Amino acid sequence: MQPPTPIQLLDLRAQHEPLQAQLDAALHATLQEAAFIQGEAVGQFAIELGQYLGNPQVVPCANGTDALQLALLSLSLPPGTEVLMPAFTYVATWEAAAVLGLVPVPVEVSPHTYNLDPAATAAAITPRTGAILAVHLFGQCADLEALRQLANQHGVALIEDNAQAIGATFTTAAGEVWAAGTVGEVGTTSFFPSKNLGGFGDGGALFTRDAARAQLLRQLANHGQTRKYHHERIGLNSRLDTLQAALLRVKLPHLGAWTAARQRIAAQYDAALLGHSSLRPPGRDPRSSHVFHQYTVQVPDVASQRDKLQHYLTGHGIPSAVYYPLPNHLQPAYAYLGYSQGQFPVAERLARTVLSVPMHPMLTNEQVAYICQVLQAWP
Repeated sequence: MQPPTPIQLLDLRAQHEPLQAQLDAALHATLQEAAFIQGEAVGQFAIELGQYLGNPQVVPCANGTDALQLALLSLSLPPGTEVLMPAFTYVATWEAAAVLGLVPVPVEVSPHTYNLDPAATAAAITPRTGAILAVHLFGQCADLEALRQLANQHGVALIEDNAQAIGATFTTAAGEVWAAGTVGEVGTTSFFPSKNLGGFGDGGALFTRDAARAQLLRQLANHGQTRKYHHERIGLNSRLDTLQAALLRVKLPHLGAWTAARQRIAAQYDAALLGHSSLRPPGRDPRSSHVFHQYTVQVPDVASQRDKLQHYLTGHGIPSAVYYPLPNHLQPAYAYLGYSQGQFPVAERLARTVLSVPMHPMLTNEQVAYICQVLQAWP
């Protein structure tokens, strides 16, 4: 078997090609305006993204990691406060808490959805807990209803890391539909180029439905000032470049169609893996939509099994990637927290068994059919 055309894990060139004239025009207009910091496009993009998400306040910033740090800064938590977060996630979630002198507390995740386990989260809450930091990993909402209830019950904040799930929704038992990133005190996202709504460099944003908190976040992202050279708080220099905002404005109207394409591709993968003897497709929470930032399968927890699958796929012209190969509680940078192998077995098993296959909206029907055929043939 040979792929019909070369397959990429992510194909930004193909995504941007139909938009090239609009992107060129946005670039030209920005260069002509020459307002490269806090230009008009930044405010326009914030309004348009807010409308897409059901009208939260949107505060653009420099990148997704800054967004997490700003979200935590806005809570004014004293050093040493514990922040509960997934044991299985990208390091930025942990990093944002650690650099502020807060204590990252790993919590076990669901082996099916890869997101925070609400029961484990409840068990991890102590009098030192100040916030729950939920990650909507790979494009699917964490259990927002349970986590919101837990946060309310214990008087702690809920922060949403929505870098991978922009546009996803969660439907409550009462039938309310919540947009991912808009349920906690603050939600965050990233416009890193590989994200579902990716820029042309770094970028990020924060979401909140609290106007006062939005004003605080704007202040914190601008050196802690609301008036130039008058600094009421210690803040960051974290602003979305005008150029990035202008280019993201071109891409935002296409996000819904790109999401639908991702969902169609995922449905084809699901069908191909139905009843497969050794490959497990990603689980779904029926209350959440899934925008498939990644399509991540699991292999049996047998030595070298994932390496063999990855080698097999490579041999058939199909790229793949491991997100993430080492849980954060076992990373050398977080050894000071005192965790050891075996304390979070689900997260550790996922780190050994997950593999992400190509998932982007520009995959052709022929490419997807080929990938499905190769996956089905894996023993």
